[in-house]
Amino acid sequence: MNYQELAEKVLALVGGNENVEGLTHCATRLRFNLKDESKAKTEELKKTKGVLGVAISGGQYQIIIGNDVNHVYKPIAQQCNLTSEKKTKPEEKKGIGATLIDTITGIFTPVLPAITAAGMLKAVLSLLVAFHVVETSDQSYQIINFMADAAFYFLPFLLANSAAKKFGCNAYLAMMLAGILLHPNFVAMVNTAKETQEGIHLFAIPIYQASYSSSVIPIILAVWFMSYVEPIADRVSPKAIKFFTKPLLTILVAGIFTLVVLGPIGYIIASWIASGVTALNTYCSWLVPMLLGGLFPLLVMTGTHYGIIPIGINNRMTTGFDTIVYPANLASNISQGAASFGVALKTKSNEIRQVASSAGITAVCGITEPALYGVNMRYKTPLISACIGGAVGGLFMGLFVVKNYGGGSPGLMTLPGYLGDNGFHDIIFASIGALISFVITFVLSYILYKDEESEVMEESQTIQQHQEIEKGTTTNIATCAKGTLQPLSAVNDPTFAQEIMGKGVAIIPSENIIVSPVKGKVQMIFETKHAVGLRSEEGVEILIHVGLDTVNLKGKYFESLVHVDDIVEVGTPLLKVDFDAIKKEGYDIVTPMIITNTMDYTDMVILSEGQIQPKDTIIRVVK
Repeated sequence: MNYQELAEKVLALVGGNENVEGLTHCATRLRFNLKDESKAKTEELKKTKGVLGVAISGGQYQIIIGNDVNHVYKPIAQQCNLTSEKKTKPEEKKGIGATLIDTITGIFTPVLPAITAAGMLKAVLSLLVAFHVVETSDQSYQIINFMADAAFYFLPFLLANSAAKKFGCNAYLAMMLAGILLHPNFVAMVNTAKETQEGIHLFAIPIYQASYSSSVIPIILAVWFMSYVEPIADRVSPKAIKFFTKPLLTILVAGIFTLVVLGPIGYIIASWIASGVTALNTYCSWLVPMLLGGLFPLLVMTGTHYGIIPIGINNRMTTGFDTIVYPANLASNISQGAASFGVALKTKSNEIRQVASSAGITAVCGITEPALYGVNMRYKTPLISACIGGAVGGLFMGLFVVKNYGGGSPGLMTLPGYLGDNGFHDIIFASIGALISFVITFVLSYILYKDEESEVMEESQTIQQHQEIEKGTTTNIATCAKGTLQPLSAVNDPTFAQEIMGKGVAIIPSENIIVSPVKGKVQMIFETKHAVGLRSEEGVEILIHVGLDTVNLKGKYFESLVHVDDIVEVGTPLLKVDFDAIKKEGYDIVTPMIITNTMDYTDMVILSEGQIQPKDTIIRVVK
């Protein structure tokens, strides 16, 4: 997949970099905060190759890419010049629920890799102990154990950093608040006070005797409060000594208020949640896992599942294990994969089979968006099957109170996270629950799924068209402009020079008109008009990228002379470009012309060099 091209198209379809307020990504989604969501072309995005779906939820405009999301995120973030500082909020007001989900997502998404790594280390360690490779008294065990515990114990530091970025305050002062809560002297004071039954006081103000290691809620409340204190400290500090007084006032007020008020509130809330989990496990252990197992796909569709995951994290931090969120999510994820596998086995379409098989493997390993958006939502019956199978699996997990000790992205890869105090008990029942979910969902999906005749017919026609193009045939491609031809390797941009997007040539235009190099169809025109995508009658896909970094001009000096889906001939004018003005702005006008589906051809020959005229044949591709 051409990630650079996909990134540019996604950015254009969300309204350009001027419409991007903020951007993060999780395992499969680009999560935009847009100034004006009405500028985003949602339907076009859904039809874009490489985009699995679009969800608008929790104050975020979410574009589902799949496992390759990071490759698409980087060029967009670079283009938008995003920083970690908080940007101006959109003028439109969000609802309380949307704001809460957006906040939780923004805080927890960045720290999930660390928590996943810690959980997987614990899982590996449990396997080593279970198979007697190491003993708990061994130094090797103790070293790996404290490596895993580091992310859990110092979780307030990780959350302080991401919360500071979300709330728009100083990340280092936020992490200092975490240090206050976890400082060894404070921990020792709390332990001593509990033993002696004596209180802790700061100038006669009582301080709650709580331990904040591995805690979640207290530090989030503390950083949220600090985000309001810091601007006030900035306003009241004299300009001459603001460098000293602003952080002093911020940490003094926020630190004391955290120890006296917010820390205890967060600790008590976490304790209540833990008590509620204990009560559920005692009186109705099956209910919530069953509901979540069935509803998780719907939560993922709306992006609100990130509002549930912190409950599972809090459960593990307070009780040592989670019996609700992660077991239910395991049943749901396995079901999503099973639904896709059912489609893959039943369908007669090779394209659907390939997509469903790949998505199924990814889902049972813990990442479900490709299966959910690429297959299950698209054909409806697999989604229904996954909800039913997930609910039954969740019911089984709940009835046997299956405990998760390690976290991670719920799937086959994280099953060792169910090894804990009960030996093999939890991992055995987690595996049985996953198997139940898989079998029920797979059978239902296979029975209920039916191919859509239009898709099978369309694929058959496509195959027939490809068969009609005999191997060994050639396609001639003309120049897109009058000027000087040079090799692609001479372009001062590694994306083009290293042929990451495909093979081709570069042209230094001498006239202001860009023309079509082939007879075919206009597939794409970037909103900034700096690039055009074409497809020839023979199937050659060509990208003409006018200048380097000219997307930053936002369409200035460019005039489009055609529209998407227009039929063009060799030499048909595509763009009118003021190259002199672009050069005055400091941009390189070299124009790469790329064969983006190079891999579909056995050879590509450059036929010309030096000075070229419109309609001169410069490339020949061989099928």
